[in-house]
Amino acid sequence: MKKGYSIAAVVGLVGLSILLVIIVLVACAPVKLPTWTKSVPTEAMPTLEASPTATADPYSEVRKKMVRDTMRRRDITDEQVLAVMEKVPRHEFVPEEYLNQAYADHPLPIGYGQTISQPYIVALMTQLLKLKQGDKVLEVGTGSGYQAAVLAELTDEVYTVEIIEELAEQAEERLERLGYTNVKVQQADGYYGWEEYAPYDAIIVTCAPDHVPQPLVEQLADGGRLVVPVGPPGSYQTLWQITRQGDEIISKNVTGVIFVPLTGGH
Repeated sequence: MKKGYSIAAVVGLVGLSILLVIIVLVACAPVKLPTWTKSVPTEAMPTLEASPTATADPYSEVRKKMVRDTMRRRDITDEQVLAVMEKVPRHEFVPEEYLNQAYADHPLPIGYGQTISQPYIVALMTQLLKLKQGDKVLEVGTGSGYQAAVLAELTDEVYTVEIIEELAEQAEERLERLGYTNVKVQQADGYYGWEEYAPYDAIIVTCAPDHVPQPLVEQLADGGRLVVPVGPPGSYQTLWQITRQGDEIISKNVTGVIFVPLTGGH
C-alpha cells in the first residue's frame, strides 16, 4: 500500500509540474486580437486638435469676399472704411432667418417695416462722411444698429436716433453686447436731430425725408458733412452730400438710391 501511495504521489507531482508549465507558456504567448479590436499603430493614431475658441469668427472670410467683390471693385477707395466693413460682424445685426444672406449685397428686413441697408451703400455713405478720429457723428435712423457700429469703429463719439422704440432698445442692447460703448442711442423723431450734443462734424441719415431737414443742417458744425437720401417714399431718391462752410451750404448729387421713408410728426 505504501508503494502505491508513492507512485501516485510521483505521478501527481509530475502532472502538477506539467500544468504549471502550460499555464506559464499560455500567459507569455502573444494574443491575436480579433480584427474589430485591433489597436491602431502609434504613428496612425489621430492627434487631438485645439477646438475653435468661442470668439472665432466663422464669417471672417465671407466679409473679406464681400469687401473685395462689392466694394473694392466699385468706387469705395477709403482704406479705413474698407477695413471697418471687413471687421464689423453684419451677421449680428440681421434676424436669424436671414443669416445666410447677412453678407449678400442687398438690404434685409429687420421688422417694423424697416431694413438693414445694402453693405455697399453703408460703405458709400460712410466714405462720403470723410470721418476723422475725434469727429462727433449723428445718425438718424438707428434701425438694427449696424451703421452705428461702423461709425463707432471710425470715431469716438456716435449719437444715433431711432423713432421706433422696439428697434431703439434692441439696437442699444446689441451695440452694448458687442462692445460699442461709444454709441449713445435715443428713441425720438430723428427729423429734429439730437440738439443736446450738437454741433456735429458729420450727420448721416439712413431713411429718406422728402426734403432736407433744416434742423439737421443747423446742427452741422462749420465744415461738417451731411449725407442724406432725399425723395418721395416708395420711389427712387437722390443721395446728397451736403457740406457747411460758414453760412454757405454746398450740395453734391451723388447717386440714386431707395430707402425706407423718414417718419415722424414733422
